[in-house]
Amino acid sequence: MLNRRTLRIKVMQALYAYDQAVGSDFMLANDLIADAFAPDLNLPEAQDRKLLKGQQKMAEAVFKEWHKAGSAAEVEKLDDREVNDAVADAIKYYQKQKAKDATFYGGQMVHGAESIHNQYIHLLNLPEAILRVMEEEKEREARRFTPSKEAPLDTTRFEQNPALHKLIGNKQLQDLTIRRSLKWTGTEELEALRKAWRAEIKADAEFQSYLAAPAGNYAEEQEILKHLYKTYVFKGETLPAQIEEDDLNWEENRSVVKNLVVKTIKMLDEAATDELELMSLSANWVDDKEFAETLYKETLKADEPYEKLIADSTQNWDVERVALIDKIILKMALCEMHLFRDIPVKVTINEYIEISKLYSTPKSKQFVNGILDKLAQDLTASGAIRKSGRGLLDNQ
Repeated sequence: MLNRRTLRIKVMQALYAYDQAVGSDFMLANDLIADAFAPDLNLPEAQDRKLLKGQQKMAEAVFKEWHKAGSAAEVEKLDDREVNDAVADAIKYYQKQKAKDATFYGGQMVHGAESIHNQYIHLLNLPEAILRVMEEEKEREARRFTPSKEAPLDTTRFEQNPALHKLIGNKQLQDLTIRRSLKWTGTEELEALRKAWRAEIKADAEFQSYLAAPAGNYAEEQEILKHLYKTYVFKGETLPAQIEEDDLNWEENRSVVKNLVVKTIKMLDEAATDELELMSLSANWVDDKEFAETLYKETLKADEPYEKLIADSTQNWDVERVALIDKIILKMALCEMHLFRDIPVKVTINEYIEISKLYSTPKSKQFVNGILDKLAQDLTASGAIRKSGRGLLDNQ
């Protein structure tokens, strides 16, 4: 099931993407200033290009200073109205684009988390797709004028696998598959499945041993399904490569999806009916979604004060030289410590240290640990961080 670390990673990725977009917004706002002072070739008299260039440079300098000072800073007013107007237009454009990007990447973050469940449902449809690939192969063999030199693999046992048919016949799976269009129908994914079947699955010793043995043990029917998933979907070559191509976040999503799929196969015991309830994305998606959205929005909202806190804690290190991912991680951790009073400070620090190991530089673990430990002590002592709940000190 989806865990909070995965959600934190989704938030981190959204904040990183937002930061990159805001950098582009700044450059586009500068382009707007440049356009404001571009010579108008349609005028009857030639404009003073030197004057225009000077106005452009003044407007860019004022805009840059405003941007560096922070969104709450006053805009420097000059005697040149045209320069002031160009700066005002650039600021208005920049702020509008920032707001749009914040909304967009917040939505992308939630969609990215919810798409994990779609990937789970999609992969539950894989056995049915394998049956179709087997049927295609049989039809091709039947159309051959000369028989194949190798005896065809007898896949009868797999085709009659009762656990497989319980899965295919699950009513919730059928409903979700239709409503979300999650069958295996894409040309590239089906071709990848055919390739995996021919080059990997058919030659698998455990699969061949299963096919050769007489049916009878239901647990074996479940085990072969788990084996195919673990060996050729979550490992293997062809299918993982295709899935990763379709899902850019597959690397961090894979463990969650694998857990959901394997647990579902275990649930398909002999007593299971077509009414079996499939796994949910999380134990409480409403709460988890709120956690992620709040963490994202509030980290953005408090970006400037958190930037100052980090700068004050890295007096011997220029904050501008701190890796962007490290800064995002630190700001998220500060936000979490401030807002989520039921999450212990140690839990928050440990979570972000682990994330830094996965996504940042080799030295980030020590850096993040040191800064967060110092900030947590200072902010707790000042009362800025207050924790309450079972097992937590309530220092309100």
